[in-house]
Amino acid sequence: MKFCSNCGHAVSRRIPPDDNRERDVCDNCGAIHYENPRNVVGTVPVLEDKVLLCKRAIEPRYGYWTLPAGFMELGETTTQGAARETLEESGAHVEVGELFTVLNVPHVHQVHLFYLAKMLAPDFAPSEESLEVKLVAEAGIPWQELAFPTIHHTLKLFFQDRAEGRLGDGRPRVHQLDINRPMRLAAPAANLDGAASPSSASAPAYGA
Repeated sequence: MKFCSNCGHAVSRRIPPDDNRERDVCDNCGAIHYENPRNVVGTVPVLEDKVLLCKRAIEPRYGYWTLPAGFMELGETTTQGAARETLEESGAHVEVGELFTVLNVPHVHQVHLFYLAKMLAPDFAPSEESLEVKLVAEAGIPWQELAFPTIHHTLKLFFQDRAEGRLGDGRPRVHQLDINRPMRLAAPAANLDGAASPSSASAPAYGA
């Protein structure tokens, strides 16, 4: 940040009085501009024994698979944001259930929240943000082609809880994890049913 959003004058990086962190402080009006983590909200959309995945049509991680999720907007709750992002990215209408994972990603200044969600109908379609949308059984999850560590961890925990009978047992559980560095993944394959990725080159997972 170079200029104050209040008065337009230059800001300098310094520790304000009664604070212990450097902030952008306006040299003219004295406004302190705080930077706070951004919330990413999404769902684990389920229909029968399958989970709905989206292949990203945007950077970062173009061509990698993800759960529907995105940045929370002003004026909405976390559940409203999760349902909206699911509809925008997959075309699926869902009933948002209990909070499932809270993943702190401090190196990109984000907190990711994923909710369990029941698909209300077997209707879904690609969007401007998704190249492909597909219902996938556990055996078909493209683990090496998932976009972000938060997606990888959330899916692993979901299938683990399901196998142990923890889902829908009337005892909500929230998994909390700290992810302190990106996961390196192979380049994406053409589709979920294709052969292994043709390249073993690794790429950092930006944003999670």
